[in-house]
Amino acid sequence: MQKSRFWVVGGEYTSCDCESLVQGTERVVGPFESRAEAESTWRLLSEDHRPQAQVRFTIAQEPPAILSA
Repeated sequence: MQKSRFWVVGGEYTSCDCESLVQGTERVVGPFESRAEAESTWRLLSEDHRPQAQVRFTIAQEPPAILSA
């Protein structure tokens, strides 16, 4: 059985288009063994930065193949 891991990634973007991160603001948190754990952290980070319109975080799932290589 292959397991996936989850990461919370994001930071401050140069505009509300969320295409380019401001250098030095990148954040990668994880890995998490379950999506629920990642969602909990994502909610905390998102709430902490709510007043900052250009700060965004998302959950990334690591492909299972990486873990079995």
